[in-house]
Amino acid sequence: MKNILSELRIALLAALALAVILCGFYPLAVWALSQGLFPDKANGSLILGKQMIRGSNLIAQGFGHPKYFHPRPSAAGQGYDGLSSGGSNLGPLSKKLNDSLKERLSRYRTENNLSPEVLVPADAVTASASGLDPHISLKNALLQTPRVAAARGVGDETVLKQIEHYTEGRDLGIFGEPRVNVLMLNLALDRLTQGG
Repeated sequence: MKNILSELRIALLAALALAVILCGFYPLAVWALSQGLFPDKANGSLILGKQMIRGSNLIAQGFGHPKYFHPRPSAAGQGYDGLSSGGSNLGPLSKKLNDSLKERLSRYRTENNLSPEVLVPADAVTASASGLDPHISLKNALLQTPRVAAARGVGDETVLKQIEHYTEGRDLGIFGEPRVNVLMLNLALDRLTQGG
């Protein structure tokens, strides 16, 4: 019995020590290190403007006005809901998916004044796996350019320069495709055309 109590005491002390180290010291050290080395990323890559948070460059948000570039459609909650991140999980044979793609394609063609012959990139009508992808393809951005330029009263060249500036290349030079962060591009265009 004495041996069992001794072993129990050792086990409880070990559990307590590990709890203090792993639930206290380690998270505190990681937090302090991240705040010291890269506070922007550690705090959600938030974008501040005029004393308020405008968004995060890691999470999409909906833009509906013609003067803004529109992100990928979202299947997250009621749309761009960070608390309901996730895709629709509809399969390729789903009638519901097919109907929503047709509706999105029609809306995209109409709002960007595209003829039926113009090929529309997949990211213009499909949601990402998270439903919160902040990027669109370069082709998607180029197809939206005339609408955005006209709505802002600037030339296409002005908008194209901003697209070029906010285009991110392939990861490590080989993975993925060039892409444009929608929030960063829209905020840059706001600063350019509103002088702020």
